Amino acid sequence: MHKDTIGTVMITQEQILAKAEEIGSQIEKDYAGEEIVLVGILRGAVLWMADIMKNINLDMTIDFMACSSYGAATKSSGVVKINKDLDTDLNGKHVIIVEDIVDSGVTLNYLKGYFESRGAKSIKICALLDKPEGRRVEIDVDYVGFEVDDRFIVGYGLDFNQKYRNLPYITWLEE
Repeated sequence: MHKDTIGTVMITQEQILAKAEEIGSQIEKDYAGEEIVLVGILRGAVLWMADIMKNINLDMTIDFMACSSYGAATKSSGVVKINKDLDTDLNGKHVIIVEDIVDSGVTLNYLKGYFESRGAKSIKICALLDKPEGRRVEIDVDYVGFEVDDRFIVGYGLDFNQKYRNLPYITWLEE
């Protein structure tokens, strides 16, 4: 890894784990007595989804979807490409999309409409990070871990060209 290209630690692993516990408790309260489907958006959301799951004591199903509007770039192309679709039937189910970061909002806006068309009873978004300055479309994020500035964020599942996902904290790439 090129240590000289990444910034200082913005959010520690301990802060992330504490936030996952807080959000997991809130989801558990919001869906008390209900079954939920957690849909992790690959690959960046894997660590965050695992942390959230461990903090929800409800009946749940999990599934994963791979889609992107970035490719190997640092800015969204605006076109959503689905690389792996869900295996789970969403009809009549409460769905929580688990995402690493909400930036442009393009992908999540697309997914909300896509899941609605598949009959989801409700759809909420749980994101580790929210970058409101990057928005190109309006999207409500129901459960937010942390708000970040308009930088290219890496670590804790987030990558640049498949690198830096394994960092146990959140940082950014230097220009």
